[in-house]
Amino acid sequence: MSTTHPLSLRQSALADLAGLRARHPAAFRRATPRRLLGLALLAAAICLFAFGLWRLEFSPGRIAGGLAQLVHFIGLMIPPTPGTASRAVLIFQGLAETLAIAFLGTLLAAILAFPLGLLAARNTSINRLVHFLSRRLLDSIRGVDALIWALIWVSVVGLGPFAGVLAIMTGDIGTFGKLFSEAIEAADRRAVEGVRSTGGGRLAGIRFGVLPAVLPVMIGHVLYMIESNTRSSTIIGIVGAGGIGLMLSEMIRTLEWDVVSFIVLLILATVMLVDRLSTRLRRMITG
Repeated sequence: MSTTHPLSLRQSALADLAGLRARHPAAFRRATPRRLLGLALLAAAICLFAFGLWRLEFSPGRIAGGLAQLVHFIGLMIPPTPGTASRAVLIFQGLAETLAIAFLGTLLAAILAFPLGLLAARNTSINRLVHFLSRRLLDSIRGVDALIWALIWVSVVGLGPFAGVLAIMTGDIGTFGKLFSEAIEAADRRAVEGVRSTGGGRLAGIRFGVLPAVLPVMIGHVLYMIESNTRSSTIIGIVGAGGIGLMLSEMIRTLEWDVVSFIVLLILATVMLVDRLSTRLRRMITG
């Protein structure tokens, strides 16, 4: 099997340069509108990146100093320990509370987002106005972070895990509504047409044509969000919405770094366990 040397290929291309220009004139233009636009966008991105570094006071010296301080903190965290036995009990109670917040908040959000997903999908919505308003409502809810919802609900219902459940629920309604509506819109319409051909109405088409196809996908989304909200419920606990986050914040405030490292490792192990469990359940459900 013969191979062609790159140098000979280059020489043959140069010999036929005039022919290449004639056959592909667009490739030999030095400045096309598309190329100029691409270069302008690249230059704007570079300028924005440089401005961001300057405006945010990026400094390699501060990074080096921060790394030295980080090493010092890591030394204070070793060995991880819960401290007293009574504190260990409180830590595990806070972890159980965090898991309960994540589970209940996600489940309530999925239940409330289900009808909104039907209204926000083009093929199951009542009309265009309802479809538009449902989409904008979901966008508005999703645009506010769960931590902000936690601060709002703590102000409304007070400190504790109830505010955490409401924060997770509210933040996830927008996410679930968008995911559910997209799954419904992507469903195969032939099943709905089959139900309609047998005399079924619009609701029968949704019940027997759309839902059997999208329910496994929806359940997969719910399981994934339970895993994600296990982390989120830890963060919102710092602002008083219950769970282990409140204890973690208190240990950081009192500079008990060995207890901080124990809580962080416990959270990581829990998230990994929930991740493995939810992944297995998703595979079993979605096949």
